[in-house]
Amino acid sequence: MDKILSIAPGRTCLFGDHQDYLGLPIIACGINRHITLKAIKNNKNYFFIDKPDFGIKRKIAINKEIILREKPDFLLSSLKVLRRYHCIPNCGYDVKITGTIPINAGISSSSAVIIAWIQFLLKAFGPQELLLPENIAQIAFEAEVLEYQFPGGKMDQYSIALGNIIYLETGEYFSFEVLNFTLDGLIIAESGVKKDTIGLLKALKENSWKAIREVEKQVPNFNINEAKMENLKDYLVCLPDELKPFFEATLGNFEVTKKALIEFKKEVLDLGKIGVLMNQHHNYLKDLLKITVPKIDKMIDAASNAGALGSKIVGSGGGGSIVVLSDKKNEQQILDAILAAGAKDAYKVAVDRGANVHFVTKFLT
Repeated sequence: MDKILSIAPGRTCLFGDHQDYLGLPIIACGINRHITLKAIKNNKNYFFIDKPDFGIKRKIAINKEIILREKPDFLLSSLKVLRRYHCIPNCGYDVKITGTIPINAGISSSSAVIIAWIQFLLKAFGPQELLLPENIAQIAFEAEVLEYQFPGGKMDQYSIALGNIIYLETGEYFSFEVLNFTLDGLIIAESGVKKDTIGLLKALKENSWKAIREVEKQVPNFNINEAKMENLKDYLVCLPDELKPFFEATLGNFEVTKKALIEFKKEVLDLGKIGVLMNQHHNYLKDLLKITVPKIDKMIDAASNAGALGSKIVGSGGGGSIVVLSDKKNEQQILDAILAAGAKDAYKVAVDRGANVHFVTKFLT
């Protein structure tokens, strides 16, 4: 069959923002906004890429040596990584990529494009045994982060590929667990404020690691994965004032994520408790890491005043989006309040099943 449909969702982080690049756990989920890739074999020696949402068209030769430039090109870096996994294209495709995931909004449109592209290439050219979500996520991480030595972690790639709600251990003993809840009442709201993802992540990562390393020098056998919030004062005396907020945020967010995991492990999910923990997580991001902007603050306040159970900024910060947890009866008034506070857009979302790819006989419009 010469037609392939590849779909990848967006993602939102529920707990653990700015933790995965420290090797600490996160809880995130796929959401039902998608990148859709439609590919038709063209029997030529190139991929013809059409991104009508951006008015971009390009050709990528299938046999040409791949040389990565300074400006990120994730389609090329994915092809480069896939060659190492013995995925070698031998014919071209016309590829159309469209999406309903907002750009530069903190819900991982770029990672979704990479996931959709990689699973299309694996479906078309193999090896077929790599078409497991965790394999696709790892290849995407290598193409997006390692090839360009970016400061990000693995949250985006794994939450998109796996879908559902996942708990991800990102450290030395890497593992993941799918948490079986639908989590009704999720709202995404876009600020419309553009963000400098790479620059902000780099600065936060460097300062957080500086703080951790400084404590390691002065506290025998210190391990951030075993540190307790109750011992925070003992750790802070090891640090200069400028590094204290980064360490406290690291430890506080880590503890909030562990508490959230306990709630997600219960037979019945208590949305009220999840909401309280989301608020605590946001406060660390806002007050200590300082990654919010005035419009985000107004949107969060509006959601809370309209009855939200919890809300937090999503992603690198400096703009982007927020995620809000609501009970059913308050959803519309929360949406109205966020829009009145100046949000670019606000909408309900559902937890998504994750990335998927298929041979098809025809594309549905």
